[in-house]
Amino acid sequence: MLFFLQEHNARYPDLRPRIPMFKLFKKPRTHGLGLEYRAGGEHYRSFVGPPGNYDLVAAMVFNLLTCAGLRQYHKLLDIGCGSLRIGRLLIPYLNPGNYIGIEPNRWLVEDGIMNEVGWDQISLKRPTFSYRESLQEFTDSLEIDYALAQSIFSHCGLDLIDNWLIQVSMHLKPTGGMFATFFIGETDYQGKGWVYPKNVKYKIDTISAIAARNGLKFTLLDWKHPRQSWGLFCRESYDFSLIRNGVLAWNNLFDNLDQSEHLR
Repeated sequence: MLFFLQEHNARYPDLRPRIPMFKLFKKPRTHGLGLEYRAGGEHYRSFVGPPGNYDLVAAMVFNLLTCAGLRQYHKLLDIGCGSLRIGRLLIPYLNPGNYIGIEPNRWLVEDGIMNEVGWDQISLKRPTFSYRESLQEFTDSLEIDYALAQSIFSHCGLDLIDNWLIQVSMHLKPTGGMFATFFIGETDYQGKGWVYPKNVKYKIDTISAIAARNGLKFTLLDWKHPRQSWGLFCRESYDFSLIRNGVLAWNNLFDNLDQSEHLR
């Protein structure tokens, strides 16, 4: 089911779409910081990982994407957006309509909106949410510049990873790329499907081979993560000028900006 915020208020037709009244008065299922919960617990913050790292993971991903060139005019796909741990930074940053979140657990998204983002922000920025486990609802290419799969492949069998790469490759622009995390191992997990909260490991060569099979280049990134490793899966025309031997940095981005775009 897609959740589009495109119905405009009749009194202010050019300002923002109307949020259904029942949503404005609905209370979140969970609230607070959830620090008493373990990762995977039934709280909007702990369900997506250790609640004590909720802020750290958001900062890590936002900095990664902006150092990789993400600008307000780009369109971004957030796979497994959960409780908007990262979306709460990306939705305000991106231009209206440029954030697309995929999350089968609708309560997580709604708790994230009510606790972290607010319905006014959703009304203003008009993100799209799909409460499915795939991109099958999107029949036309989304023309995605950046895709994100933070702590998704680390809980997937190779069958799901392959399926996601097939789908994402269809929606990426020729210059687009997906940033994803996974656990590196000496052997490959042999199971199938979604195994959260269990963690699984794969050899780098295995991940690279699956990417190539789906027409994507794979690059291991030197970007710190509390537990996992970052990789870039990109189309043939992706601009690697901001990635030097797998390393991204704000200084690289600044040096590559056109002089007219330099901060003043």
